[in-house]
Amino acid sequence: MDLEHVLDLLGGLALFLYGMQMMSSGLEAAAGNRMKRILEKLTSNRILGVLVGAGITAVIQSSSATTVMVVGFVNSGMMTLRQAVWIIMGANVGTTITGILISLDVGALAPLFAFIGVALVVFFKKPSSHHWGKVVAGLGILFIGMGMMSGAMKPLRESEFFIELMTEMSNPILGILVGMTFTAIIQSSSASVGIVQTLAAGGLITLPNAVFILFGTNIGTCITAVLAAVGTNRSAKRATVIHLLFNIIGTVLFTVICLAAPLPQLIENLVPGSAEGQIAAMHTLFNIATTLLLLPFGGLLAGLAERILPEHISDTLSQRRLMYIKPIDTSREHRIGTSAIVLNGLSRELNRMAEITQNNVRDCFGVVLEGTTAKLDGVNETEETLDYLNKEISGYISNVIVHETNEADSHRISSFFKISANLERIGDHAINIAEYTTIMSQKGLAFSEAAKKEIEQMQAVSMEAMQLICPLESITTERLEKIAKLEQKMDDMTEIMRENQMKRMQSHPDETAVFYSELLTDFERIGDHVLNIGEVMAQIPVLSNPEPLGMS
Repeated sequence: MDLEHVLDLLGGLALFLYGMQMMSSGLEAAAGNRMKRILEKLTSNRILGVLVGAGITAVIQSSSATTVMVVGFVNSGMMTLRQAVWIIMGANVGTTITGILISLDVGALAPLFAFIGVALVVFFKKPSSHHWGKVVAGLGILFIGMGMMSGAMKPLRESEFFIELMTEMSNPILGILVGMTFTAIIQSSSASVGIVQTLAAGGLITLPNAVFILFGTNIGTCITAVLAAVGTNRSAKRATVIHLLFNIIGTVLFTVICLAAPLPQLIENLVPGSAEGQIAAMHTLFNIATTLLLLPFGGLLAGLAERILPEHISDTLSQRRLMYIKPIDTSREHRIGTSAIVLNGLSRELNRMAEITQNNVRDCFGVVLEGTTAKLDGVNETEETLDYLNKEISGYISNVIVHETNEADSHRISSFFKISANLERIGDHAINIAEYTTIMSQKGLAFSEAAKKEIEQMQAVSMEAMQLICPLESITTERLEKIAKLEQKMDDMTEIMRENQMKRMQSHPDETAVFYSELLTDFERIGDHVLNIGEVMAQIPVLSNPEPLGMS
């Protein structure tokens, strides 16, 4: 095998992997956050969950990409571990489509697929056409790469060394290790199976020898999910363990069967005359049979994963941390499901921030009404938490928005930036209200009973305003009207209370007037920021009800 053939082999592998990446990125840009809605609807049923996992994997030609998506969803809290089981099982079924297509010689149509995909990108202006064009073009490039690899391997038919090496693959352990290692390196079982099919088509390896390599590829493909789980929470790591358990159990089972019974010979008799078809049939049988076998035991698999990775008691119970936003590896752009993970994490983190803000508004008015600074430390601690969350959320948004290709999701993400800033400003006004108590306490001052009654009214209306924006997804056009009316009420209350203050000063002048005037200003500004949040949320689609996935 000379240098030219080696370069053709590497180039073909590069095109194969790039084609899969194009398909994945195209689907991510086309689907965006709508992928979340599909999974929410279908993963509650194990059969539908398996079908969804198989369908997504069949489209993007990569069980690794699907499993990485699942790990991300579990990590962000969008999916439970037991829902993830069915998607992972389905991904292993869906990954067999590549081998089936190769055995059917669909690669002959690869140039047509590539042309149609590029035409959709070049000649159509609609963004969705571009995204789906990438999916179709990626499929064409994938098979062009497979054709290049096939041509590059033809000289190996004359290599005695390579023929002897392939003969050694009859050793189950060696075959599994070779398949596992090679797949772990290139991170694609579809590519590994395709290469085995190419070797078999050229007469370089027989099915009895190839089966163990096939089994090893299923374990090797787990490396991508393992790498994706680094730095994630416990549940996400358990999803990776389930992926590993599935393929290890299947490999052990089929290895025993192949050693004890003539399964490869049976496949050769059922699919005569087509080496690629025999490889595809064995790969499909492995994944479907393992799925059917383990389908009734999905809950036990999840339980076993929980026992392997038991829950750790966290010592970071402080509020000053991100609970729902997880790091996104933007260096590997367009991982399928990224938009859904980002939006779900931001939505949950902002709702948490809104609840913390609501509690601090209540507590800050409480400090003023009590007239003591006993609870001020806790209020200050919460305000620092809000500052921290705003800083981290804003930084996260700045990092991910440049990688977002779906326009609707990009609009949602930028809207969240505004919401975070307004929540932080509400927190600032709330802490201002509480800190007036410190100054007044040092000077031995206290608000009059009449002023306290008005402050109680401010607290009640402020809490009503905060409740109208919690949760954020509940803000509709109708609710926005209520928020606007309440904001106007807060403005009117401010004017009336200023007039009342002037009347009190005329009869009983005191130094608290300055602090009361500032408190009224903060009260009014809280209403302004609540209205800002309502206006932003009412202009974006509700996250819990995104548009259905479609090609239009």
